[in-house]
Amino acid sequence: MRKSEQLQIVEALLFASPEPLNQSRLKNVFDEDAPKLSDLVKKLREKYEKEKHGFEVRKVAGGYQFATRAEFSPWVKRLIQNPSKLKLSAAALESLAIVAYKQPLSRFEIESIRGVDCSGVLKTLLSRQLLKIAGRAEGPGRPLLYGTTRDFLEHFGLDRLSDLPRLREITELTAAEESSADPERAAE
Repeated sequence: MRKSEQLQIVEALLFASPEPLNQSRLKNVFDEDAPKLSDLVKKLREKYEKEKHGFEVRKVAGGYQFATRAEFSPWVKRLIQNPSKLKLSAAALESLAIVAYKQPLSRFEIESIRGVDCSGVLKTLLSRQLLKIAGRAEGPGRPLLYGTTRDFLEHFGLDRLSDLPRLREITELTAAEESSADPERAAE
């Protein structure tokens, strides 16, 4: 099989796949030796960049997936009435962030950080498959421990948990936003 044909096949697979395409899934598709996915993705990325496409191939959740280039997202949001297939409350986002940064965590630990009961929020996050039961703690009662899922990575466009912004980065972004919103502060 020619390289150009392999490239076209991978492009079609990326387009058709509802979840990120990885090397093991690619091996299941090819009868003969599967090509190296990262090499073909590199060629596709170069092609799309050179031809100025409105989409790109992004590394997500250990695989690759088509995504709209950031500068075109406002138009895509206008097209789609509900820009997010998954709406989360502030309480759900808080709990999810706590678990993402400190996992695995028990419900008690999450509640001690948030200061409120979060059993309903955790049930919602479990049902939406953003959290999973990651085991049991060794302490009294052996409470359940919660961790994030591959769906969490996919939904937030992350390849791995280490891609989450660090506290320092968040502080810098927040300070930059505040200074741009307050011209007097920016002059200081």
